[in-house]
Amino acid sequence: MAVVQFMVSLDLSVVNVGLPQIAAGLGFGAANLPWVIHAYALAFGGLLLLGGKAADRYGRKRVLLLGLGLFGLASLLGGFAQAPGHLVAARAVQGVGAAALAPAALALLTATFPTGRPRVRAFGVWSAMNAAGGALGVLIGGLLTEYAGWRWVMFVNVPMAAVAVVLAQRGINTDARPVRTGRPDVVGAVLATSGVTLLVFGIVRTDRYGWTSPVTVTTVVVAVALLAGFVRLERITTREPLIRLGLFAHRSVAGANAYNLLVGAAMASAFYFVSLYLQRVLGTGPALTGLQFLPFALGVVVGSVLAIKLGYRVAPWILLVTGGLMTATGFAWFGLISVDGAFLTDVLGPSIFASIGFGLCLGPVVSLATVGVPPHEAGTASGLLSSSRQIGASLGLAALGTAANHRTGQSDAPAALNDGYALGLTLSAVLLVGAVLIALTVLRRVPDSR
Repeated sequence: MAVVQFMVSLDLSVVNVGLPQIAAGLGFGAANLPWVIHAYALAFGGLLLLGGKAADRYGRKRVLLLGLGLFGLASLLGGFAQAPGHLVAARAVQGVGAAALAPAALALLTATFPTGRPRVRAFGVWSAMNAAGGALGVLIGGLLTEYAGWRWVMFVNVPMAAVAVVLAQRGINTDARPVRTGRPDVVGAVLATSGVTLLVFGIVRTDRYGWTSPVTVTTVVVAVALLAGFVRLERITTREPLIRLGLFAHRSVAGANAYNLLVGAAMASAFYFVSLYLQRVLGTGPALTGLQFLPFALGVVVGSVLAIKLGYRVAPWILLVTGGLMTATGFAWFGLISVDGAFLTDVLGPSIFASIGFGLCLGPVVSLATVGVPPHEAGTASGLLSSSRQIGASLGLAALGTAANHRTGQSDAPAALNDGYALGLTLSAVLLVGAVLIALTVLRRVPDSR
């Protein structure tokens, strides 16, 4: 499960540094290039709830293996892409595969380690690999792009998927029997998937259409209407619901998803702004930019190990508060970046501080999100948590990116860009403070799962 999560997280960031080379190699226009990122995010975020339900209904190991096969095949085809449309389609199929395998993997982890010290350790290892994949994706993407070519940011997933398939076949000996209490709620699944997908679509398109434009407003209103219709249908349906609304009655589920949404928004935005600061303000090349994210990756691993050690002694909400405050402090420190700065003075210190705090948060929030959830709904709860993280990342990047662009204006001068990135990083810190407040007011009263 750690290898699976590393691969999924890696693919969220490994492509970013290589975008200029991808544009030159396949002839992407400036308006279409972001779809290399959006296609993956759209399919991944929109189908996560359906993937989680499929894992519960049809078997987690079966859905995991299906997702791995789809992910690996799409990566292989994307590496051989000869036109922009080919790569965008491959990225979308990667997102479909990730939406199947991510909740299935997390549900298997939850079922295998239900309580006690093994659960703390398992989620600590999982969280370290989750964050390390995202951070190392920038490093790996930069090195591959500069020394092997951009196609290898796609090919790199193929051997990882193959290894994960072998490990899953050997390591997952038993799986909970699928629970089928009635006919599946097909209409509810269509409403939820369409609503979430359209919401993510509207958000990611704010780089082209402003938040108040008719296109964005219409898209978001239709998405909200679809999701409202889904909630209404789930209350009255006689079929097996996609999400049992009673899940949200669990304080742990509601609080962990709200916390996760804000953390996802802050982290995706911070990665984006720091990467652009290094390249567009300090003039760092792609390979060196990736290398300079290495301290962040190592810091997350350190934080995750600390979370394992401390998780035996303190309640999860304390780790969420401590980690959230550390990460917020690191992002506020990032907000002091200057146009004449340097890696050692402006990036290294806040990277270490924020990454250790982030590592402290990851395992506990995932563990809390499944506290009190019936075993046969673990996949659904896992898909919901992954979905909140993905929607948070899309929403945060769009909102904070808009604020940064407004501060920057029309200028491409390093000083103007620096001001925009600094604002975005400061706002990321504010989001983390909001997450800490949720941990203090909602998750503090969740029964301890240790």
